[in-house]
Amino acid sequence: MKIESTKVEVNQKQETIYNFLKDSTNLIHLLPQDKISDWKSTSNQCSFKVQGGVTISLIQDGEEGMNKVFMKSGEKSPFPFKLTIFINNTGETSNGYIEFDGEVNMFLKMMVEKPLTALFNHMAEKLQEYYS
Repeated sequence: MKIESTKVEVNQKQETIYNFLKDSTNLIHLLPQDKISDWKSTSNQCSFKVQGGVTISLIQDGEEGMNKVFMKSGEKSPFPFKLTIFINNTGETSNGYIEFDGEVNMFLKMMVEKPLTALFNHMAEKLQEYYS
């Protein structure tokens, strides 16, 4: 299952956004605070519980220049997935979006597609707000 967030324009240079996203402790600023709990993080991984009691863990999984930051699911996640955060340089500003690629069956897809799409859109919009 693939999900792509809305594309956002961020009022910051690509390098600054890249450095922000490479430190997993910063991801707390992008998550909906009223829907998560038990946040734990180091510079290269984080985990949190979402409403419903499911734990999500993310591990930094490399990058492609400053254009892409790769993350993957950790052992506590309910199914394997990869996240790619795209950061495109547009001069003094940047634009970007999040792409999710998860291994889920049809039943699970029906349950998680809408909330995950909302989560990734929220994260993209929060990144935009963070630098506005």
